[in-house]
Amino acid sequence: MRQTCLGWIVAMAVCLGTAAARPALAGESESAALRSRGIRLAYSLDYNEARVALRDAIAADPADPASYRQLAAVNWLDMLFRRGAVLVDDYVGAVREKVKRAPPPEDLDAQYREAIDRALALSERRMRDRPDDPDAIFQVGATLGFMASYTATVEGRVLGGFRAARRAYDAHERVLALDPQRKDAGLIVGLYRYAVSNLPLHWRLFARLAGFGSGRERGLRMVEEAAEFPADARPEALFTLIVIYSREARYDAALGVVERLQREFPRNRLLWLEGGSTALRAGRTMEAKRQLEDGLAKLVVDPRPRAFGEEARWRLAYGTTLAAVRELDRARTELRSALALETRDWVRGRAHKELGRLADASGDRALAADEYRLAIRLCGADEDDMCVSEARGLLAKSRRAGASGAVRP
Repeated sequence: MRQTCLGWIVAMAVCLGTAAARPALAGESESAALRSRGIRLAYSLDYNEARVALRDAIAADPADPASYRQLAAVNWLDMLFRRGAVLVDDYVGAVREKVKRAPPPEDLDAQYREAIDRALALSERRMRDRPDDPDAIFQVGATLGFMASYTATVEGRVLGGFRAARRAYDAHERVLALDPQRKDAGLIVGLYRYAVSNLPLHWRLFARLAGFGSGRERGLRMVEEAAEFPADARPEALFTLIVIYSREARYDAALGVVERLQREFPRNRLLWLEGGSTALRAGRTMEAKRQLEDGLAKLVVDPRPRAFGEEARWRLAYGTTLAAVRELDRARTELRSALALETRDWVRGRAHKELGRLADASGDRALAADEYRLAIRLCGADEDDMCVSEARGLLAKSRRAGASGAVRP
């Protein structure tokens, strides 16, 4: 099941829990280096190794809340990976107050809660001791923001995380008032400003009453500034920009960020799946084909665990791309392969939608109609409203073409 509109924003922005960018103080360089290593490992899909590095960071400096928060973030990322929520497509959907979620793995959930509770206790203690210290306030806000994200994306309770989200937003606004150069604090503030500006009117009013600011352009600018700020939060800001640029239909800009992350995290094969999907949205079909073929070559030789339904996602993206470059027989093979693999219903629905297009292109209106109906049923069951709308439009268009006797090229 897909994330909510608010959920896709906070889920991609792991900054809500992981941003921890103060300069290392004397005696803390080992902990900071280990934490940085943990971040890189997590974004390379090496979750177990990331946990080891972050536990070592905690051992080097047990009083630093940032390493506990990063450890919580790794467990969260691992949960999303196992659930198969790994691409921009997983984070664009309608706003819903509550979304059904399967219970998270007990071991990861327990590790997450232990780490995040410790991070909150340590950060709140720092803020009590230094109430006007921007970094102490920053630490509290980052931890609370992450807790709000977890509530929305793992537990499926969008409104359940509002109180923590508002406190996080207020804390980081205060950080910026005290130290305007803390661009990493602008990530949470900018993210929520952008998110609120894109909510339906009744949700936007609710968010404003709850204390959130709005402003699409300003929010985006703050996220962009955070993406250039030399801090632990920079990778999270970059991942967030892929989501925002895609939502804004700025696909070339999104692809530029994907390629930047590919250079930084070459072991993260999912970046090539995202790159191919983004290039396809941009209409750059040959670039999409290249990205996906490079990524599939990585997938074949990568012995590490795969996300739930991951191979089906590759086959869907590649089949859709092959259809766009008119390699129709290969496209059918890839799309049917996607249907034969374990995956989510909305992925199957989109595969049927693309098979419907191929049937329409060959003039087989009856088969096309069957494929579109399957797409509508499967995507509807998995709350993929965009797929349902597209499939209905294609079905209606196919019927009109059939009634007129037209043959689609």
